[in-house]
Amino acid sequence: MTAYKSDFLRVLQERGYIHQVSDPQGLDALAARGEAIAYVGYDCTAPSLHIGHLLSIMILHWLQKTGNKPIALMGGGTTRVGDPSGRDETRKLLTYEQIDANKESIKNVFSKFITFGNGKADAVMADNAEWLAKLNYIEMLRDVGRHFSINRMLTMDSVRLRLEREQELSFIEFNYMILQSYDFVELARRYGCNLQMGGSDQWGNIVNGIDLGRRMGTHQLYALTCPLLTTSSGAKMGKTAAGAVWLNADLLSPYDYWQYWRNTEDADVARFLKLFTLLPLDEIARLAALEGQDVNEAKKVLATEATALVHGRAAALEASETARRTFEEGGIAQSLPTIEIPQAEFAAGVGVLAAFVRAGLVSSNGEARRHIKGGGLKVNDVAVTDEKRVLTPADVAGGVIKLSLGKKRHVLLKGA
Repeated sequence: MTAYKSDFLRVLQERGYIHQVSDPQGLDALAARGEAIAYVGYDCTAPSLHIGHLLSIMILHWLQKTGNKPIALMGGGTTRVGDPSGRDETRKLLTYEQIDANKESIKNVFSKFITFGNGKADAVMADNAEWLAKLNYIEMLRDVGRHFSINRMLTMDSVRLRLEREQELSFIEFNYMILQSYDFVELARRYGCNLQMGGSDQWGNIVNGIDLGRRMGTHQLYALTCPLLTTSSGAKMGKTAAGAVWLNADLLSPYDYWQYWRNTEDADVARFLKLFTLLPLDEIARLAALEGQDVNEAKKVLATEATALVHGRAAALEASETARRTFEEGGIAQSLPTIEIPQAEFAAGVGVLAAFVRAGLVSSNGEARRHIKGGGLKVNDVAVTDEKRVLTPADVAGGVIKLSLGKKRHVLLKGA
């Protein structure tokens, strides 16, 4: 294990963020002087980032916390092309209006982790549409494209894996790595950026950017990647039966976000406390030593601390208290996630399968039927046994109908 001198790389190593570094000694010296200026790029493919992005956002936080400068790069330009990394099919091309709307929607999350301003270590938010949208194709081919080897591009995982599986790779996607490399050069010129960070699947693209910078006369550039996380059981982080674990509260409530972390597998608690909270390592070690039922206390701390970072301390404590009242006292907490159904539709009756799909607790009627057979769906804490059951105003208790999947996921139905 490398003995780093800079606070930045030492913290990242201790907490488990590092997968690969292009020049550990060079980057370590740069960060020790407070001269690391690093960016992570975020394409605007959805109206919210999800917890798959959280690892790199946390690295930007620690970069700034240790006296270095973060750049959050919005992919207003690259989103128009689509990143083929880790995908089996071409991304759906969004309209420019959709991209702009998504960009505005995802911006807010960054201010919860990094501080923006004009100071030496203050964060900058940039948008690659600023330079990519203005590129002239012929000039781009002459000035940038000539530095790329097709032979080498074909060996990159994002291209090679798609071709090996005989799945189509469009020409527009093939150009993505050139644009990403050019981003690194532009950020180096505009902001003095010297480090690109991202998930381990981005290593090839980042190294391409370092090589392009060398060929186009920038200062020395560096690469750092974090691991692509899976749970100890092998599941991909950030996916549930109901979909992605979004960071925006309008797409996933703070309560559901809290519950996601509360449901962490026992073997992952210590690792996730290091990666997704700001708790000191000695406190994490104390929580990691808990055994048996006491592990649940560590999970509650993880859930509350992780939720506080994204949604604020007040929302995290409310989610924690809602869970306590719901599970420990068996009550219906009014701060549970709520969906409204038009009163006329409510009065006519809503099929139980459709209600659970609408609540986002299951993704389809078929999944609801499977849970009913296993006794996993409940209405007002009573197991559903008839898949043809219809919910009516007679089921309303305290102004709502409580739908539950298992012991930990609940949604309230309410007439509007």
